[in-house]
Amino acid sequence: MGIKKLSRVESKLYALHNDAKKDIMRVGPRIVKSIFRPIQPKDFENLYLPISQSQGNSLRNIILKNDCKHIVEFGTSFGISTIYLADAARQIGGNVITTEILKSKAEKAHKNISEAGLIDYVDIKIGDALKTLKEHKEPIDFLFLDGWKDLYLPLFKMLEPRFHPSTLIYADNMDMVGTKFYANYLAAKNDMYYSEVVDQGKAFLTRLK
Repeated sequence: MGIKKLSRVESKLYALHNDAKKDIMRVGPRIVKSIFRPIQPKDFENLYLPISQSQGNSLRNIILKNDCKHIVEFGTSFGISTIYLADAARQIGGNVITTEILKSKAEKAHKNISEAGLIDYVDIKIGDALKTLKEHKEPIDFLFLDGWKDLYLPLFKMLEPRFHPSTLIYADNMDMVGTKFYANYLAAKNDMYYSEVVDQGKAFLTRLK
């Protein structure tokens, strides 16, 4: 029996996930800098900080199962998560709007997404997401939060008018301190939102009641 050939998407994801394993070797200088001043997005310019393969597959399956065509992502990085989102969008005739504050990372993400054959399904916005998404007018079917953690809440509140009864919100790294304001907001709005902990306790999947 021959070896199954990976698709263009899966081949690119395999390569990116392998390269992302080197993050542990790249993170050292950033830790040193954080001793002397607050951590800044620029400190992570050369780091993937990716979702896992299992999370990526989970995201893709949720989008496909719920027919979430209009997808917004906060935190492109080098495009690993965007590829999972865009692959799902491709299969159901959808699209992804994604945001990255660092131009250098956005350019690498564009290259990676293009090599996966998915760039036609993705619009990358460069800059502060609170500014680049401020004029977003389209209904949001799926919102993926995976950028700067203390921006989860202001971004969520800014985009709330674009939610509808079937909107799903997936927030990663909910075990990190910076997400507490977002978690507290959802708890205070428990008459409006229902959240479940998913992916080994790392994330919240939220829907409107």
